[in-house]
Amino acid sequence: MSRVNFDQLLEAGVHFGHLKRKWNPAMAPYIFMERNGIHIIDLHKTVAKVDEAAEVLKNLARSGKKILFVATKKQAKQIVADNASSVGMPYVIERWPGGMLTNFPTIRKAIKKMNTIDKMAKDGTFDNLSKREKLQITRQRAKLEKTLGSIVDLTRLPSALFVVDVMKEHIAVREANRLEIPVFGMVDTNSNPNNINFVIPANDDATKSVEVILGAVCEAINEGLQERKAEKIDSEAAGEGEAPRRERRAKATVKKDRPAKEEAVVEEAPAATEDVKEETAE
Repeated sequence: MSRVNFDQLLEAGVHFGHLKRKWNPAMAPYIFMERNGIHIIDLHKTVAKVDEAAEVLKNLARSGKKILFVATKKQAKQIVADNASSVGMPYVIERWPGGMLTNFPTIRKAIKKMNTIDKMAKDGTFDNLSKREKLQITRQRAKLEKTLGSIVDLTRLPSALFVVDVMKEHIAVREANRLEIPVFGMVDTNSNPNNINFVIPANDDATKSVEVILGAVCEAINEGLQERKAEKIDSEAAGEGEAPRRERRAKATVKKDRPAKEEAVVEEAPAATEDVKEETAE
């Protein structure tokens, strides 16, 4: 069963592309027709592509991999933040920090700086600073929080990128391509799908359209996370079951060996008594 259906996509306006004059010819395979100078996206292909992308993302989540969501356009920001947070994935909704992937160690340094400021506030170091220094550090912390707060838990490069509007986020896409990180993207009729590993042809401007696609994708990720949790519980239970089994085996072996030793002692005892008798008789 598909994660999204034709009517659901139609109602959300996923099929509306851009004006014909703004189209990218590479999107031709995903265009159904043109109406009133506007390209209409083939929703049957969208349904198939959503299922394909969702399955791959589900497997990534089950393997414990991180997927970075990117959407800096106004109408998609909050939707991405809510959906990504619900499955514990990092996201970027403010300006894309240049070199975030290609120069990842520098980004990690900035995150460490933010954590250091937090420690200063907790251990009382902050109270010993002058008013001016406090203000400067607070402003710096707020700036870092705005751009990097949502990727604090991203300790290594993400295993995949999910992008809303690949044209607007072309820098993020280029960095991911350079590092061979797979890119999943909502691609509209004015965008180039050639640099995207998993193309989801869809209207990337309408809020409802973004909601439907992201909802389906994050539901798949959540399923992957739940399966991972269940597998972990099963493996722990199996491990706990194995330990008592090993103990029982060890005890059984000890019991098996013990009677043999006792018999040996009993057999040796009469011989020792005869020697004593002989000595007494002499």
